[in-house]
Amino acid sequence: MNRLASAVGAVAAGMLFASSPQLSAAPDSRSLPMQFEQWTEGPAQTCGDKCRTWISASGAITADTPKDFEAFAKTRNLDGMTIALDSDGGSVLGALSLGRAIRKLGMITTVGRTVDLSANDGGRKRAKLQPRAFCESMCAFLLLAGVERQVPAEARVMVHQIWLGDRRDDPTAANYSAEDLVVVQRDIGRLAQYTFEMGGSVDLLEIALKIPPWEPMRQLSRDELRSMKMTTTSGDSSDTNAGPTTNSVALSSGARATVNSRAWAMLAGDSRPALGRSHPLTVEGEDLGTFDLAFACSEQGRDVMVTYTEQRRASGGKTPSAVTEVDLSIVGRSVPLKVVSSRAADRAQGGGAAGLATLATGRVPLDVLQSFADRNGRSLTVETVSNDASTVIRVGNAGISRVLPSLSTGCAAVASQQRMRNTARTAARQQGGG
Repeated sequence: MNRLASAVGAVAAGMLFASSPQLSAAPDSRSLPMQFEQWTEGPAQTCGDKCRTWISASGAITADTPKDFEAFAKTRNLDGMTIALDSDGGSVLGALSLGRAIRKLGMITTVGRTVDLSANDGGRKRAKLQPRAFCESMCAFLLLAGVERQVPAEARVMVHQIWLGDRRDDPTAANYSAEDLVVVQRDIGRLAQYTFEMGGSVDLLEIALKIPPWEPMRQLSRDELRSMKMTTTSGDSSDTNAGPTTNSVALSSGARATVNSRAWAMLAGDSRPALGRSHPLTVEGEDLGTFDLAFACSEQGRDVMVTYTEQRRASGGKTPSAVTEVDLSIVGRSVPLKVVSSRAADRAQGGGAAGLATLATGRVPLDVLQSFADRNGRSLTVETVSNDASTVIRVGNAGISRVLPSLSTGCAAVASQQRMRNTARTAARQQGGG
């Protein structure tokens, strides 16, 4: 078993699943298996004899979704009907099979969220189609299946790399074998063939395969949707900018400690217990450098000190612009870190441009770190801002539940020692005053 480092971002792009583990702006119900239902527009008095009908397809695409759709289609005439997509993606092979079934029926695809109005219309299956919906990851390739494709201006189509389903929560901590790479190459080929069959553009694949799973998904702009043939209508002129919807470490004491790049681990070399991790720094898959994140015990024992250390490489013969902001999001809490320094690093050998070294610090409660460790698949997010680029990186929690008890025990010992020192100092002052 070999661990893929930076090569993972460039090569391991097509696998079995493509739904995103990060927090989505869409409702949580979309994580349930995809369901199909037929609806008539309502309320009846608003559309009269011109009420539209459509099929809603909401939820995650699974390996069984094509069979579910086939069973659904057997009892209805779906030829030429509109199917409204609201999904965060899912199984690659399931999506390709479902897409071909949709194309075979000559259906029209759109992005929309179906709101049930049946309770207000005598129990009949009436609904309204909300244009503000999300079609993410493999859902974008389902959108291609329509003989006509419509994307409302309020809808969001978002893409990223597809990944092995059992390793997407913390991809840089996982192991990958030669057999996994065979799966990668096979599924990239299948995805490319499907895109060609559906009349899509290779640009869709090119953009999707640039976005690694630790970055936010890439939202496609209106111009990109048109140029990639994701939409065949031109009535939606409003635009939305494309973009994300987003070693050793210097500890707070000034010492340096070796950081594990595979998963969270205890750090050696500091006077206080600390755990840390290293991670690639990327923007749309472009390798900018690396960063290390460490949590060390504070004197009080209730908080942990956060240290962010970044090494950003020179680009185009120039030192990158200084980082001005670093923000940590963990368990629903936003923690702005103080940028202590961000300046040119030691000049590279051969006289090339110097890279950028950044140090930022802050504090989080120890119980917040414990909550981060409590559940498999949980992640934190680190965001940076500079004049050159803004980065948003998701870091998983692989290994932290194993080492956090050692940190907690160490922090309790540090706090106890501090209390003893405080008691001794108080006693000494009292004796001196007497």
